[in-house]
Amino acid sequence: MSSSHNNNYAFNEMIVHIPLCSHKQPKHVLIVGNTIDENIKKEVLKHSLENIEYGNNEIITKRNKKDIDVVIVTDNNIDSQLLANINRIIKNDGILCFISSTYDQNSTKLQDDLKLVGDKFWITMPFRFESNTCILASKKYHPVSDIILQVSDLLPNLNYYSSAIHTSSFIFPVNIHKALNGIAKR
Repeated sequence: MSSSHNNNYAFNEMIVHIPLCSHKQPKHVLIVGNTIDENIKKEVLKHSLENIEYGNNEIITKRNKKDIDVVIVTDNNIDSQLLANINRIIKNDGILCFISSTYDQNSTKLQDDLKLVGDKFWITMPFRFESNTCILASKKYHPVSDIILQVSDLLPNLNYYSSAIHTSSFIFPVNIHKALNGIAKR
């Protein structure tokens, strides 16, 4: 679900702040989607970043430099080809965040997405908020243990995201936690 289909601030805040508050010092961020609305851009600008780029999948495939700290995919499905291109440009401590399916709606898609990124990333954890489930895939930083409180606690003008929401969004009911055990890399 892209931000243009979702007039809800929760999506815009969570898809941006979860990865950007999990990376120690993100400098170069890539926001990828077919439709990226102004609300996503407003949330990204709340962080002290050196370079922010917006575009569709072509922005990834045309890059040749391994200099991206965080990739946020707002509305595209991740497949093996897109993931290979992301892996080619993301730094060794990089984070990827993208929307997946909720466990209740399509557990197979969520599991397949976790398995796909699990081959390239050390940590692959789903997180949920409202009726959305996203995946945070990280090469170094743990989204709960390494949350940057100096950033997450001081973000201005928020409607949904907070440090407490950040950490609690990674908690799932026991049956889902057990079903994803061994697939999600926590």
